[in-house]
Amino acid sequence: MPWLTVLMGYLLGSIPTAYIAGRLVKVQDIRQVGDGNMGAQNVFRQMGHKVGVVVGLLDASKGALAILLAQAFSLPQPIILTTGAAAVIGHNWPIFLGFRGGRGESTTIGILLALVPLPMLIVGGPAILALLITRNVILASAILFVPLPLVCWLLDTPVVYVAYSVALPCLVGFTHFLRTRRVLTKAV
Repeated sequence: MPWLTVLMGYLLGSIPTAYIAGRLVKVQDIRQVGDGNMGAQNVFRQMGHKVGVVVGLLDASKGALAILLAQAFSLPQPIILTTGAAAVIGHNWPIFLGFRGGRGESTTIGILLALVPLPMLIVGGPAILALLITRNVILASAILFVPLPLVCWLLDTPVVYVAYSVALPCLVGFTHFLRTRRVLTKAV
């Protein structure tokens, strides 16, 4: 049962919400426009803020749902955390679209909201404000993810969640690095 839950997390993460939105809203493949990324940020830029926000919320919901289902099955904590990581991996490398997905940022936000809601709400306010003012997703992400482990620690969050609040955003950063490196090498 535990590994079925991890597989379920991966399959939930693999649901290509940006691709589906592109086909439904503009009858286009989101992978063929903008930066080619299958995430909410590219949808926001290419299809407008309403569709981008909906895709971001759906992607966050995939992560939160994976965690909530694993918790509902009363699984051990390592399996719950692995299920969350599997959802991000599924979003980044979805089986349904040839393992070419997004960067996992919204999915990670949903996972962390389900696991450490108070620290996420504390750092989420300034991150959303920065996003609204600057429209810079990378800056907003830094404001969200960099202080999160410290806020978790200050609120006496279990150390495993503090470590997870470092590890999962590192997976997002690693994916971002891989995707931008690929774009840069194509440009040269």
